[in-house]
Order: sequence, then C-alpha cells, then structure tokens
Amino acid sequence: MTTYSITDSADDWFWGLIEGRRSVRRYADRAVSSAVVDDLLRAAHWAPSAHNRQPWRFVLLETPEMRRALAERMAARWQAELVEDGADSAEAARRAHLSVRRITAAPVVILPCLDLSTLDEYPDPVRQQCEWQMGVQSVALACQNLLLAAQHHGLVGCWMCAPIFCPSLVVETLALPQPWQPQALLTLGYPLADALTTKPRNPLAQHVLRR
Repeated sequence: MTTYSITDSADDWFWGLIEGRRSVRRYADRAVSSAVVDDLLRAAHWAPSAHNRQPWRFVLLETPEMRRALAERMAARWQAELVEDGADSAEAARRAHLSVRRITAAPVVILPCLDLSTLDEYPDPVRQQCEWQMGVQSVALACQNLLLAAQHHGLVGCWMCAPIFCPSLVVETLALPQPWQPQALLTLGYPLADALTTKPRNPLAQHVLRR
C-alpha cells in the first residue's frame, strides 16, 4: 500500500489519500488501538450534513459475542433469501459462512446508523422522502470521512450493505434505540501483504455531463 506523510507535498499527500483507498475484506491479525478508532470517529463527525443535524450514530461492535450474534443472524437471513431466489443451497451456505467470517475476523466493526429523530417532519410523503434521503446522504458523507481517515492511519476497510436489507433484525439484535436506522457495516483493519489490488477506474469523461 502506498502511504504518504504530511511531510510530502500537500498535493501528493491529498491524492495519495484519495487514490490509495481500497475496499478490502481481509485483515492482518493486528489490533487497532482505541485512540485510532476514536480518531476515525472524530473525522466522521466533521462531515457536512443537511441542516447541520449531524444525524449519524455509530455503534462500535467491540465484543466477539455481539459481532458473532449479528453476523450469524444476518447471514441466516441472507442464506434463506438466496435459496428462495433459486441459488444452490450449498453455495448459499458457503456465501453466508464467508460473510460471518469477514465480520467476526475484522479487528474493527462499526455500524453507522441514521437517527430518524433528527429529521424534519412534513405532512406529505414526497418531502418526507426527501428529508430521509438527505439524512442518508449525511451518514454516507460521514462514512467517507471515516474511511479516508482510516487510510491516513494505514488501515483498510470495507463498506458492507447487509444491514439495510434487514434493519429490524439489526436493531433487535443490538438492542438499538428505535429511531436509529442501520445504514451499513464498516469493517476495518491493517492490510495483509497480499490483500491490496488496484482496479482501474473508468475514464472520467464517461461519468461527466457538461451543459
């Protein structure tokens, strides 16, 4: 992994941070200090948010028992849905087992949530949907800050979407406050030597429309 320090030029440091980030699911067997985790959360907390409501809430899954309980319950739900969708039962079981292992083996697991109680209320569903979407966007911005801070500290991570497919299950398993709506699952750790690959980006022109 290419790393940069603040002693490098500001431009090199910035682009090294942006372009060096990777989605990585396997990590070295090395603990991440609580001070580093706190730094990641501090970076997340400085993200912009709609109305400056700061609607993000972060659940740190610190005990092996809680991680396994959540991972196994989500995996069981996913496995059943895969079979219902026509997947081979053995393949569904394999994928579910892999999902559990990815979560339980990660040194750091964070569940970002949207606190629905921070949102404005509107009498019509169109504006209420927009308000919810702004909240989701705000949480996503905070997560990107967190992932970039992880890159700065020499960590790698992965954004997993599983909780949005079973939010009630997640809330029940972790005994979360009811207004907290799970948005993702972030796994983080130090990289393995063979875990980092570089995937090319599409030409930027394919993603830009000028008017």
